[in-house]
Amino acid sequence: MSKILTSHVGSLPRSQEVVDFIFARENEQDFDQKSFDRCMKNSVLSTVEKQKNAGIDIVSDGETSKISYATYVKDRYTGFSGDSPRNAPQDLKLFPGFLERLADDGGTPQYARPMCTSEVKSKGQGELQKDISNLKDAMSMTGMERGFMNAASPGVISLFLQNDYYPSREAYLEALADAMRDEYETIVSSGLDLQLDCPDLALSRHMLFSDLSDSEFVKIAESHVEALNHALKNIPEEKVRIHICWGNYEGPHCCDIDMSKVFGALMKAKARYLLFETSNPRHAHEWTVFRDRRNEIPSSKILVPGVVDTTTNFIEHPELVAERIEKFVNIVGKERVIAGSDCGFGTFAGFGAVDPEIAFAKLQSLAEGAALASTRI
Repeated sequence: MSKILTSHVGSLPRSQEVVDFIFARENEQDFDQKSFDRCMKNSVLSTVEKQKNAGIDIVSDGETSKISYATYVKDRYTGFSGDSPRNAPQDLKLFPGFLERLADDGGTPQYARPMCTSEVKSKGQGELQKDISNLKDAMSMTGMERGFMNAASPGVISLFLQNDYYPSREAYLEALADAMRDEYETIVSSGLDLQLDCPDLALSRHMLFSDLSDSEFVKIAESHVEALNHALKNIPEEKVRIHICWGNYEGPHCCDIDMSKVFGALMKAKARYLLFETSNPRHAHEWTVFRDRRNEIPSSKILVPGVVDTTTNFIEHPELVAERIEKFVNIVGKERVIAGSDCGFGTFAGFGAVDPEIAFAKLQSLAEGAALASTRI
């Protein structure tokens, strides 16, 4: 019997010690670098052990050392200063009382989001090499064979660290693609898979481009995919994962663009593994898009649907997880489905709607559901 493999989107809850170190760096406070590095190494080992114990087959470092999945770029590349405009998602603006409650309850993370004010260039791969070493060492110590490392896509960088230097959005995307290429290639050359986080293909529709029509936005999404593919030109497709989402927050999501409208752009990405939300109640029905357009899914693609939610503390029943998996197995076959999560459990350091212990319990339920589906397909 072949097994349906399990993975997740990447970020996982960080310990308070990790968060304290990250915010000391973020706020330019004094801290001991050796203690920082030791903390990160030990924490990555711990998070890989927890993934193994939960039944996850393809593990990550939890993005432990990063302030967030996108804005970590400001720490590793030149060209960023000042502050980018904060654009609340359009759906939250429609419900100002809820938006105010989120702010009052600490439901919006606080972190620096500078603008691009000069040429974007790498400061060197020192921090990346530490991340890679920490993950590979942890995998070796725990006996895990497959791992991946997250990196920000050019498009998501342009969403959160907005342009105030390059002559156009297109020029900024091209510069980001060129600057990020070495990071992408370094991850792959280490033996890890590369995951590109691309909420810009969906979230940015109701966050940065809410004044456009859907068709106008789709053209922008396609240009983001083109920039991404340009950055990936030297990397084999089978080493790349791409994650698309509509924002990892509990909210109305009534302004989310339909998967059917960005489906074509997603399929053009130079990535074998496609990770997307299917547990979010605004998008749970969209498995039918894949069913109805199965002929448009390239045979090289492997689907990694999110079969557990990442914004609530409900622990999904393994039976429900299995049912969600089976819908996609019936579309592309058992060998082309990996069970995943909707999004990350630690998108921003020190911020997350899901209790850390519950997050790993949800991953365990994910693994149990995958095992259940494996026995009956």
